[in-house]
Amino acid sequence: MSLPNLWFAVIAVFWTGYFVLEGFDLGVGALHRWLGRSPEERRVVVNTIGPFWDGNEVWLIVGGAAIFAAFPSWYATWFSAGYLALLLVLLALIGRGLSFEWRGKLTQPRWRSTWSWALTAGSLLIPLLLGVALGDLLAGLPIDGTEEFVGSFVDLLTPFGLMFGVTLLALSLLHGSTFVALRTTGAVRDRAHRYAGVLVWFGLALAIGSAAWTAALSQSGSWAMAAGIIPTAALIVAAAAVRGRRDGWAFTGTGIGIGGVVATLFVNLQPAVMTSSLDPAYTLTISGTASGSYALQVMTIVALVLFPFVLLYQGWGFYVFRARLRSADAPASVSAQPAD
Repeated sequence: MSLPNLWFAVIAVFWTGYFVLEGFDLGVGALHRWLGRSPEERRVVVNTIGPFWDGNEVWLIVGGAAIFAAFPSWYATWFSAGYLALLLVLLALIGRGLSFEWRGKLTQPRWRSTWSWALTAGSLLIPLLLGVALGDLLAGLPIDGTEEFVGSFVDLLTPFGLMFGVTLLALSLLHGSTFVALRTTGAVRDRAHRYAGVLVWFGLALAIGSAAWTAALSQSGSWAMAAGIIPTAALIVAAAAVRGRRDGWAFTGTGIGIGGVVATLFVNLQPAVMTSSLDPAYTLTISGTASGSYALQVMTIVALVLFPFVLLYQGWGFYVFRARLRSADAPASVSAQPAD
């Protein structure tokens, strides 16, 4: 495998890992107002992702930075085309971060409710917008012969991109509900099971539709099209596990499901990195947008040294915070607050 192809695969791993890890805490953030009916229950729901959410966001930063370093032309074209959408993603990320830090600073119901809604809105927007941006890579955008995006904001709203965004949003909600079921007890866990039992069928239907549409757009051959079987099978397993209240298997299935949908897109995208809807000759390719050999060699060495430590650190974090949370685990002062 050439270094450009290797780094395309690495970038695919980063984006897939981001949605596997950040997907569940985006789902928890979006659903926390409904999974928790009281301030105490909502605190428990939010606490399930407290040790993980900021570490999971690192995968998004590294995924974008890797594109910048390994494929600068791809980075320049894609990020400039989606400038407004990326600004909205940035605002959503800021809103989520502030909600985690500031929601508990004051006890007034309006203060808590405002930041609670900020968490919900930000958690809904991020998978939707990023999903549309990823889908556009395969669907095609108006890119000219100088690698410039020559369309408008409306051109970013491709039918496949919109469906891919909705698919990742639905799968994030499903992934989040199975995570809450895995990490809580009592009424919150029961509620998470009910939500997962409904969401799994929406997620499965959208994943199947996304896989079929991805295959229809693909230029990579039948072996790449078959990649869509993996997330579909994983979500079927998740549906059975949710029904049987086997929380570990359900969470594993939804993780493979959402990760498989993203990975399938990248598998079917190559050897392109960004499709031009104006002329196939203007399509940005792996070989045509890659950095020089020396830069890729240095990046490969750094990645080989540092990436295992990142995996070990995050794995250790999940091990340390593996215990289920109960309502009694929330601070006593929270239970005395009115519902927000």
